[in-house]
Amino acid sequence: MYFNNIQDSELPAGVENIEPLIQKNDLLSISVSSLNPEATKIFNTPNVTDSEAPDFSGRATSVSGYLVNSQGYIQFPILGNIKAVGLTKRQLKDNLTKSLTDRKLLVDPIINIRYLNYRVTVLGEVAHPTVVNAPNEKITLLEALGLAGDLTIYAKRSNVLIIREVDNKKVIKRINLNSTELFSSQYYYLQPNDIVYVEPDKAKVATASPVRQILPLIFSGLTVVVVAVDRLTR
Repeated sequence: MYFNNIQDSELPAGVENIEPLIQKNDLLSISVSSLNPEATKIFNTPNVTDSEAPDFSGRATSVSGYLVNSQGYIQFPILGNIKAVGLTKRQLKDNLTKSLTDRKLLVDPIINIRYLNYRVTVLGEVAHPTVVNAPNEKITLLEALGLAGDLTIYAKRSNVLIIREVDNKKVIKRINLNSTELFSSQYYYLQPNDIVYVEPDKAKVATASPVRQILPLIFSGLTVVVVAVDRLTR
């Protein structure tokens, strides 16, 4: 059961206005428009194609964008290396707009930035462990679990683990799906590259232990010995 202590009520929404920071190896779609289409054309030539980006159905799709390299920069036409890591999409947009305007490359440019690899990974006691791509850049923990086929009967619902990278550090958070506090948690909405791990309960761990696995073999062997001894003593 989920949320077994919930009653008819109104609950605060999860925190969704925390804009994620761009990380290394992110793939960004950056489109530029202005009053001069010819001058704008050169700024709409992505430098990377990713043919392995799965959509909600799990099918691979081909997408083109700007890759944030290991130094945290994107290679943007004419402007060259532009720092992206550690910025929000809005901050990167403002920086690009200012650079294009200050260098008089475009007049009143309009820039739109989207994640092309807004992905979360779901592992552990779910029906179908998978990497989920969220093209609308918004996905909740419950949606991610649903897209992974939901929790199995052996899942520990009171201790779901979320691993998130913040400022080059791994932040670990444990979520109790039996509690309504999930809905107001800042982890209710997942962020790019989050990892969700669902632990197995004690029953599943016990069935997977080496002792439990070899017990049937031991009993089978003892049965054969008993039968053999019985026949020899007749």
